[in-house]
Amino acid sequence: MAAAALTREGGEDAFRRLFRFYRQRDVSDLRGVVDFSAPGGQVFRSQLSISSVSDQDAYRAGLQPVSQWKAYGLNGYPGFIFIANPFLPGCQRHWVKQCLKLYPQKPSVCNLDLHMAPEKTIDLWGQSKEQLKRKGSSKQEPRSLLEKLRWVTLGYHYNWDTKKYSANHHTPFPSDLAFLSEQVAAACGFRGFQAQAGILNYYHFDSSLGIHVDESELDHSRPLLSFSFGQSSIFLLGGRKREEAPTAMFMHSGDIMVMSGLSRLLYHAVPRVLPNPEGTALPSCLDQAFPSDLPVGSVIEHSSDEDWQVCAKYLHSSRINMTIRQVLAEGQKFPEESGTNGKGQAPSEDSHHEENSRGKRHKTNTV
Repeated sequence: MAAAALTREGGEDAFRRLFRFYRQRDVSDLRGVVDFSAPGGQVFRSQLSISSVSDQDAYRAGLQPVSQWKAYGLNGYPGFIFIANPFLPGCQRHWVKQCLKLYPQKPSVCNLDLHMAPEKTIDLWGQSKEQLKRKGSSKQEPRSLLEKLRWVTLGYHYNWDTKKYSANHHTPFPSDLAFLSEQVAAACGFRGFQAQAGILNYYHFDSSLGIHVDESELDHSRPLLSFSFGQSSIFLLGGRKREEAPTAMFMHSGDIMVMSGLSRLLYHAVPRVLPNPEGTALPSCLDQAFPSDLPVGSVIEHSSDEDWQVCAKYLHSSRINMTIRQVLAEGQKFPEESGTNGKGQAPSEDSHHEENSRGKRHKTNTV
């Protein structure tokens, strides 16, 4: 098998070779990709801290009781935890709507701010929803602003010039997303996790996320949380050096990945976004309606049919990923910096997030 042969080769560009292999749109042999819906081989069941999250708090975050979660680990990747869609029926819709309608709103920062006037990016949802609802399947149709969205940053905003966070470039972190993140982290043994920075990535079928390590946070003892919604993808998880060949795995809508411990600083990438393997426009888990009896204090809000119609149309060809990080340890402060204002503009070619469009590769930035 081609992928297996590339893995065995190793060498200086082992990760890059696998990335390019799965990046090819005509690759149909995906037998080497780990599928956590059919665990086996290097996959094992991972134990969670069930007592750390009450059923009530899980429900408030739109999650099943932790005792019902299916969590897995990978041999050779200590600290890596994969949780197969633990969301209650219908509750993924809340997070999709927030990522498209609420979280891109100011004072959040997005890639469109780099080349558009501030007044043009105030209401991406309002400027895009009618166009999205009417959208057909033709690639010749102009893209809405939401479809041009590539990343949004929350909380501590990453400085693309210095590759650092700073105290003076910070906006309030969304309380509902913080609560969700705290419950997932606690279930994985990280009680007291503080959601301080978020990167939202917006992918289409021609998008990819290049090879990188998330190391800009000052506290690496806290996990990196990754939530996926919409179409599926192939995720590559490598080692501490790029010469180490990565393991390929599927990520489907609702799946959560936790990178902690020795896996916190591993190279990783997303070479390809894939159509929903069920063969339908949207995964069945996104067709489920909201629970009729959300608990008191729930952070989940019902979406209107009109709002979900827009979200669903967007997801027919897209995937959304939320990565949540704790930047500072308890009581830790940013080091003093001189000569920076914390708000560096993203250089156009310093990038991990790549997209093929009309035969030309364009790059935007993620962390």
